[in-house]
Amino acid sequence: MARRRKGNPVHGWLVVDKPVGIGSTDIVSKARWALQARKAGHAGTLDPLASGALALAFGEATKTVPYVMDGDKRYEFTVVWGAATATDDLEGEVVRESALRPSEDDILGVLDDFRGDIMQVPPVFSAVRVDGARAYDLARAGEVPELAARELRVSALNLIGRDESNATFTMTCGKGGYVRSIARDLGEALGCYGHVTLLRRLSTGPFHVDDGIDPGILDAVREGEASVELLPVATALAHLPCVDLMVDEALRLRNGNPVEARGSLAYGETCWAALDGAPVAVGLFKGGMIHPSRVFVFEE
Repeated sequence: MARRRKGNPVHGWLVVDKPVGIGSTDIVSKARWALQARKAGHAGTLDPLASGALALAFGEATKTVPYVMDGDKRYEFTVVWGAATATDDLEGEVVRESALRPSEDDILGVLDDFRGDIMQVPPVFSAVRVDGARAYDLARAGEVPELAARELRVSALNLIGRDESNATFTMTCGKGGYVRSIARDLGEALGCYGHVTLLRRLSTGPFHVDDGIDPGILDAVREGEASVELLPVATALAHLPCVDLMVDEALRLRNGNPVEARGSLAYGETCWAALDGAPVAVGLFKGGMIHPSRVFVFEE
């Protein structure tokens, strides 16, 4: 007889406004404890020094995490000029300095080079794997890992404030973007060096920081003195086309069998299928059929 997993069958999404000074996994653990959920995860790490939108997935929502991580992220961040650090943020040792400070025209003059499809080298202190090891583990051991440049789509990068010593920006980018690398490379382009001092994620995919809860409420949730309302699992799939199913079609998909698709879909397009608004599966449209790749089973 299979062992029953501990916790409640909680399914859905919760946005937390993560404060500075706590890690993303700590927030996940606290929220899972508060909701007594069997399964939980998150859709993209925020460093302890960063704040903002942290999207938590519970139960079957964890199957939709990749679709959130593939979406755009929007950030607000401040770069201080005049120093490059080993970590590209204020935690690292200063490794280079400059007395030069850029003007507003100087900054505006280089921003186009950081918009559109660009190549970006991740920070040395990052979770990128090098020969099976994390780059930050190699860096902490005194090695300097060689990290290859990666393609990144930056759909928006705007200067929203500045003084002589620093500048604040907003940026919208695709999967795999590092704000610390943008700050580092801006400083290099301006000839004055730079590193991140403040970083806040405003949104990740469909989840916005304005909808985020204060994690301080989670203790009260556990004690039954407060409650939080989870967003539907399908929130993470809203950008994909949806096909409504009949009951027999939903059963076939859940059993791993393709079903005929109604509506106009492109060959090879990813879509999701729903029964009474709840996701049954995510799949690919091929040959007039939806072929399931992820199946949802909501336990009571």
